[in-house]
Amino acid sequence: MTAVYPIATYLTLTWVLFLLARRPHDIRLRAIVGVVACWAVAYPFMELAGNHVTVLGFPPMASRFVQHAMFLVAVNFLIVFFLHSALEEAAARRRGRWCAVPLGVAVTVLLVTAALTPPTADTNDQSVSSIAVFFLTSNLYVMFGFALACFWTLRHARGAEPRLARGLRLAAVGLAGIVAADLVFLPTVLIRWSGGFAPRWFVDIGITLVLLGIVLFLAGVCYPAAGMRVAGLGVWWQHLRLYRRLYPLWTILHERFPQDTLESLPANTLRELYGLRGVHRRYYRRVIECRDGLVRISPYLGCSRRDGLPLADQLRAALRAHAAGTPAAVHAVPVAIPRAEGLEADVRELVALSDALRLAPR
Repeated sequence: MTAVYPIATYLTLTWVLFLLARRPHDIRLRAIVGVVACWAVAYPFMELAGNHVTVLGFPPMASRFVQHAMFLVAVNFLIVFFLHSALEEAAARRRGRWCAVPLGVAVTVLLVTAALTPPTADTNDQSVSSIAVFFLTSNLYVMFGFALACFWTLRHARGAEPRLARGLRLAAVGLAGIVAADLVFLPTVLIRWSGGFAPRWFVDIGITLVLLGIVLFLAGVCYPAAGMRVAGLGVWWQHLRLYRRLYPLWTILHERFPQDTLESLPANTLRELYGLRGVHRRYYRRVIECRDGLVRISPYLGCSRRDGLPLADQLRAALRAHAAGTPAAVHAVPVAIPRAEGLEADVRELVALSDALRLAPR
């Protein structure tokens, strides 16, 4: 679980920074980036403090201060996110400024207690009064912030669309896990401060809950956007398959009517051939060119139409007649017209005709 936390954090940070680059003015997204960035910054300092490493002459307690200060700022970013999700911007900003007050108080207490801690003290020795107050302050603020965020998450999920609601509920479970972890850590600190002994298994429960909570929260944050990407991959695969299945129909029409070719596409790079936008662009282009070609050949189809003859064979006969210069009807006639409305129904008819051309003998 310990290894999952940094991996999940830095992967999520990469993802949300990518989203922020596309929507730089989205204040809620900026708040989420702030949450994940603070967690990402906190992790190396957590490792330094845990290993009792002195950095640039500063004692390990300085690293512990940076770690917990980043956690508290992350909690405040989370509160800002849900304020802007639930309230009008002006009201959210006003409440956000008020929420910064307890954050400032908590960080100040952390700074003072860290400065009062002897440099040789173990940063986890909660029998030392300054360290005990340090951890109590941090845990109380984190519990308050995540409980508030969990409440607003569930409330916001009620009116959200299904995919977003699932992500919010998953994030709420993660937040509840962090609150539960703090309910374990608080009595642990009090027991150690009073000179008692907290069982290691009890502490491990809290550590597991907080790490699991963070991972679940990150998963919930990423779920809506990732779900859209997965759905987009399904559409991409469908369009790629249909694009290839339309090839026989497009080929025979393109040979006869090359003037119907739309404007040239970008270079045949891998991104253009298999990227999301490239595949969609080629798919729609091929559908349009196939339909335009059928409109052009349709007067000849009207002349060559015979009962019982498959449409694929009629189309080949019409193309031969066009090549031979045979006179045709003046007006276009309906060809492969779908029974239902919409692009998908039209594509189904074109694909069926293309499949018939591929299977029919020349």
